Amino acid sequence: MRRGITATALVAALALAATACGSDDESGSKSSGELSGTVTWWDTSSVGSEDKVFKKLAEGFEKKHPKVDVKYVNVPFGEAQNKFKNAAQAGDGAPDVIRSEVAWTPDFANLGYLAPLDGTAALKNQDDFLKQAVASTKYEDKTYAVPQVIDSMGIFYNKKMFKEAGVEAPASLDDLKTVAKKIKDKTGKTGLYLRGDDPYYFLSFLYGEGGDMVDAGSKSVTIDKPEGVKAFKAVKDLVDDGTAKTDASDGWENMMQAFKNGDVAMMINGPWAVADTLTGSQFTDKDNLGVAPVPAGSAAQGAPQGGHNLAVYAGSKNLDAAYAFVEYMTSVDSQATAAGELNLLPTRTSAYAKKEAVDSEIVGFFKPVVETAVERPWIPEGGSLFEPLRIEYTKVLTGQTTPEKAAKATGDSYRKLLKDWK
Repeated sequence: MRRGITATALVAALALAATACGSDDESGSKSSGELSGTVTWWDTSSVGSEDKVFKKLAEGFEKKHPKVDVKYVNVPFGEAQNKFKNAAQAGDGAPDVIRSEVAWTPDFANLGYLAPLDGTAALKNQDDFLKQAVASTKYEDKTYAVPQVIDSMGIFYNKKMFKEAGVEAPASLDDLKTVAKKIKDKTGKTGLYLRGDDPYYFLSFLYGEGGDMVDAGSKSVTIDKPEGVKAFKAVKDLVDDGTAKTDASDGWENMMQAFKNGDVAMMINGPWAVADTLTGSQFTDKDNLGVAPVPAGSAAQGAPQGGHNLAVYAGSKNLDAAYAFVEYMTSVDSQATAAGELNLLPTRTSAYAKKEAVDSEIVGFFKPVVETAVERPWIPEGGSLFEPLRIEYTKVLTGQTTPEKAAKATGDSYRKLLKDWK
């Protein structure tokens, strides 16, 4: 991820140019109250599972507004942030609507690439949204996105393997080590697959030791405090003692295949992974999938708050239709559909009363987890904090550096990124 920077006159000029140029899509109008034209939507959801459901929902918007053509584009999540920035800066090729990871929203807003949504049709029944979901949509007292889904993390486990080993879901890191050893002794399988190329999977350990990346309130870097060092030590110990196996690249695919095929008994993941997990040979009987809270560290049981928002490009040629599309995709009915078909957590309180959400065990499990999840710093640079952490996290897991050096190096990178922070 590239660094989010403070808006300058140059950035402001580029944003204005983007607004003047607009996207490449056909412009639309709202004559006689009827929407028309094209809305290009960049969806960053998982291909093969989530994308099918969201594409179908978008087609429902077209049925409701027959003169609007929704141009659906699935953009790989890992490429979307920079791709949107490049297109918005150039004023050429940016979508009307983007599915933004929560940390990207303040970054895009800071750069002037998003349209403010206060007072528009995109925001409907605002009081129905979960407060913790709304937090990431704000920047300098304005609203720049609408929350679509909210999530957190838990530990996924293979119930049959657990039964064979005579163990239960671990409540702490010490329990995790004990459970993994029994699983190894009884089944010959490794206990946990720990994704080693994505620092988001490190956050539960960081929060569990009482640490954080930064303290936005005091504008201070905290990753290199003792709690951060303890977190790096905790993940290293899991790999060193054989509790977990890890990787340095292609972590998502390696982790998912290992768990789905029964090579490991556990993985740490979120509700976005459920649909894919259930395609695995181990989970043809979906009841074999167990989900429990992430194991607690020495200080707390901490899971990060994540999710996705829908945001409108400031240079869109069809703002009215874009606003209406965002409202439709974040409506109670749309969120209920995502909950029922994908086990994704709604951001609207009333959606949890819908049958689709009520009937989803995963939604029922993760809702209280989300309510106590640790909020990330909603600052423009928030998304850019992960790359320095990724480098050091991977190096620790693969034995290329020590926890102490990793914490210091990450802290030094953060202070270069965050000017005038302590």
